Amino acid sequence: MLTPDDLARLEGRLPVCVIGAAVVDVIADAYALPHRGSDIELHQQGVNVGGCALNVAIALHRLGIPAINALPLGNGIWASIVRQKLADYGINSVLESARGDNGWCLALVEPDGERTFLSVSGVENLWDAALLSTLPQPEHRWIYLSGYQLTSKSGEVLIDWLERQAPPFQLLIDFGPRLADVGEAHFDRIMALRPLITVNRQEAELLWRERLSLSAPFDAQELMARWRQRFSGGMVVRLDSEGAGFIDDAGTGWIPALATRVVDTIGAGDSHAGGLLAGLASGWSLAESVALGNAVASYVVSRRGGDCAPDRTALRAYWQQRLTPR
Repeated sequence: MLTPDDLARLEGRLPVCVIGAAVVDVIADAYALPHRGSDIELHQQGVNVGGCALNVAIALHRLGIPAINALPLGNGIWASIVRQKLADYGINSVLESARGDNGWCLALVEPDGERTFLSVSGVENLWDAALLSTLPQPEHRWIYLSGYQLTSKSGEVLIDWLERQAPPFQLLIDFGPRLADVGEAHFDRIMALRPLITVNRQEAELLWRERLSLSAPFDAQELMARWRQRFSGGMVVRLDSEGAGFIDDAGTGWIPALATRVVDTIGAGDSHAGGLLAGLASGWSLAESVALGNAVASYVVSRRGGDCAPDRTALRAYWQQRLTPR
């Protein structure tokens, strides 16, 4: 079983390339989601720089795992905020774009911690072959991609680029809320690359119904088995307080959640992916990497806001505290 002491074993043995978005998040508490024509009062929590890929990059950085961060930086008000925040984080992006400003979104947080995003795209969704050709391509690298980019207007460009990558490399995809928007042809091309995919409960149930055409009650273990049989790729299924299941070439299993009180779920899935990648980049097994992802996600949901990924010292103290009998 993975323990807090195992954090000392984290090291960047394999390169990681994080491809995706750095955007501005305006986060506000909402007593309920608005309906058409309504006018609800919000309580602003803050203005943060986020985006799935940036959240992953932050988690890796704070855990001491180096990464090639391909987060397009444009020109404009939002891009200026992003640049300053990246400098504050100590994170560099290898991509510059002259095609416009960075995107932004309004994140509405309900009393139970659930969040809803209203997004405006920017240069993070304007990919082209010339931009992608500038990315370093070390061997044996892990490549991270989010569904937000794969379903953007330039998703085809990203898929073409992935298909042209010379092996060996490994691909981690978090489709996220945009899973339902991935077209059949694009989905088949992505799965032909045999990625490791990570999904939450809602996304897993969608795969069960829509991609596997199953009408029986959802069963996470059965989903993973059927997924492996059909696509030959790995899968991580995150079921909140029930923990996370996984399947890959080495086998299948289930890792319990690190129990905590949920305050805010913003960035939880991204931070789990960051912890997962940190383990995989260190040469850990998928089981150990999922356990690390569970611990990072537990830490993140116990705190408010989108910038909550822990460094090793904070994670070790938190993890040890959760394991200590009271």
